[in-house]
Amino acid sequence: MARKRICVVHTGGTIGMKRSGGAWSPAPGYVEQQLCESRLFHRDEVPDWVVEDLEPLLDSADMVPTDWLRIARRIEQRLPAFDGIVVLHGTDTMAYTASALSFMLEHLDKPVILTGSQVPLSELRTDAWRNLLTSMLIAAGEPLPEVAVYFGDALYRGNRTVKTDCFGFDAFASPNYPILATAGVSIEVHRSRVRVAGSGNALVLHEHMAPHVGGLWLFPGITAEIVHNFLLPPLRAAVIQAYGVGNGPASNPAILAAFREASERGVVLVDCTQCLTGRVQIEDYATGRGLAGAGLVSGHDMTHEAALTKLSYLIGRGYAPDEVRRQVGEDLRGELTLPVEG
Repeated sequence: MARKRICVVHTGGTIGMKRSGGAWSPAPGYVEQQLCESRLFHRDEVPDWVVEDLEPLLDSADMVPTDWLRIARRIEQRLPAFDGIVVLHGTDTMAYTASALSFMLEHLDKPVILTGSQVPLSELRTDAWRNLLTSMLIAAGEPLPEVAVYFGDALYRGNRTVKTDCFGFDAFASPNYPILATAGVSIEVHRSRVRVAGSGNALVLHEHMAPHVGGLWLFPGITAEIVHNFLLPPLRAAVIQAYGVGNGPASNPAILAAFREASERGVVLVDCTQCLTGRVQIEDYATGRGLAGAGLVSGHDMTHEAALTKLSYLIGRGYAPDEVRRQVGEDLRGELTLPVEG
């Protein structure tokens, strides 16, 4: 049986950084050099691999949507020749990139796993080797038609992840969806939680992720002027991080008027919760109904990262605002859980 083949796409981030001038920065060629020199990555149990650096390498804090496209294009180019792709990425915006890729790569039938580390692989006490090796083994294992994030002994659906820890090795969580796999003494994939592969349709890369999508965090005392100014053109859609199950300052008519005016102008407004776990139930309270009446639609249990990149994807498809609002409430890539009726 032929050995599995994995393409490791290095985009930057802590995992491949070296100290230069007293600060950490991405180093081209460094990840490949380290893997070539490590006996661990040449054992028979490890799939064949190649490492490719994207140019330029970036700290993920510098990532923008055009960088998502660079990554997605490289995945589209390399996936036919490999059994899976491992993307090395900085942790700061990894959840955004994983969410974006899940929408950009339609009919994905092979694993695309994002990973990185909290400590560079050049350091003695690093989580880099474990994260990278296990990601490669999972990508070469059972069929996994998902964009996923592997970190700290757990595999998560990418568009369900959030970064929750700046310093710990268990830096990510999936608050509203169970993990796809656990890596302890053995690697256990929870098959019932993994998306079913498509019907054999060829991979489709949706290249256009619309700009002018943003997010607004509500807080006690937020003024109508702040809301109004945030919603001005060229904004086309926004994730509104509301309280609890989707509540907001419904007793402030000027704030509701600002939302309503923007919505009537065609700005798509998605109501998500500031809570880490749970879901929006926008009709439960009068304060939530006030936002719904002003044109906000429910983001259900989507993360901020998934909701924002989904809006960018849907508007990039050229859909009219009403169609974007409709598809926001549909489960396109496993990014949300629809409420059970009845």
